[in-house]
Amino acid sequence: VSNAELRQPGKSPNFSVNWIVGNTDLEVINATTGKQTSGSSSRLCKHMFYTRWAKLYGKLSTRVQSHGEVPSVYSEAKLVAHPYQSVKQQLFKAFQKAGLGTWVKKPPEQDQFPLTV
Repeated sequence: VSNAELRQPGKSPNFSVNWIVGNTDLEVINATTGKQTSGSSSRLCKHMFYTRWAKLYGKLSTRVQSHGEVPSVYSEAKLVAHPYQSVKQQLFKAFQKAGLGTWVKKPPEQDQFPLTV
């Protein structure tokens, strides 16, 4: 095969593409950096989701925390989301019960970033 663009088995592409229904913009992400080709953060990165969640959280009349403040660190927000934690544990148990092994945990420092809006 002489076409360099054809997929090589065992080798992942160095980019990914995402789009949103109703939006004509494609987002091309560098697989090495996780950022757009322009250098800015992806609309699908944890920080962007956290920022959007915090804005919605601030509009709620009932709060997860008694004092009603948005957690300042992403990992804290995940810890106080009790339904999320419960479902996550159920998923891990289901994987083990099905003989699929244990969930590989990422380094905790990946979720220890502050909210900057």
